[in-house]
Amino acid sequence: MSLFVSTDWLAENLRAPDLVIVDATWFLPPREKEGAASYLAQHIPGAVFFDLDAISDQTSDLPHMLPEPRDFANAVSALGIGDGVRIVVYDAQGLFSAPRVWWTFRAFGASDVKILEGGLPKWIAEGREVESGPSRRPAAVFTPRVDRSIVADMAHVEKAIGTQTQILDARARERFTGEAAEPRPGISSGHIPGSLSLPSSKLVKDGHLVPPETVRAELDAAGFDMSRPVITTCGSGVSAAILWIALESVGKRPQALYDGSWTEWASRGKPVETGA
Repeated sequence: MSLFVSTDWLAENLRAPDLVIVDATWFLPPREKEGAASYLAQHIPGAVFFDLDAISDQTSDLPHMLPEPRDFANAVSALGIGDGVRIVVYDAQGLFSAPRVWWTFRAFGASDVKILEGGLPKWIAEGREVESGPSRRPAAVFTPRVDRSIVADMAHVEKAIGTQTQILDARARERFTGEAAEPRPGISSGHIPGSLSLPSSKLVKDGHLVPPETVRAELDAAGFDMSRPVITTCGSGVSAAILWIALESVGKRPQALYDGSWTEWASRGKPVETGA
């Protein structure tokens, strides 16, 4: 099953009544609040904005943790996303935050969710129509059907250390080794003991997921074993979803994504390794 739709396909189906286009733009700190401004400045016609930080667990001190099912349902229903619709997600960087929102819809039971290949940059480069300001859809009813099996918490990750389950980290190599600072104040760099490093930047080129043969080569270089289960992780659960779609593109479905990721692990006093 394809993870993506093309810009040609979206242009042909742009105003289909059962299609909802979702702008999932989000930036790393300290720019994380600029996603809404990017959306309001220009977006694909009819697209609604999924605010990754707002549609999250507001009781948590961790960034954009998955919300409770009722809260998620209320938020996306208000955006006009209901049961039985087709969803296409994109972001303004090409392929960065859209996979996290795609994965979030999957976690809450949406059955037909795709990512726009090349995202907004490709759409604009092809001279296609954009609009500014908010887009509104009639309120709908979304019924959450949570798949908790694809969500890893800290206890899940702790139990995985030293087992057959691999932990694959999407952060930049220098953050993994402890040589570079984390973007969030007060969070030390380093990595979960025994985890593997595969920066998501190696899997994305010009806003597109790299070809399957390149994904396989990068997995091999990271020491990844295709026969063993895997939990994906990153700084706060966003680029971990890029690893997820890359793995699915080569036929390897991850076991789970660590929602709290490194921000939770490092802020809770858990064991930290540095170096390669």
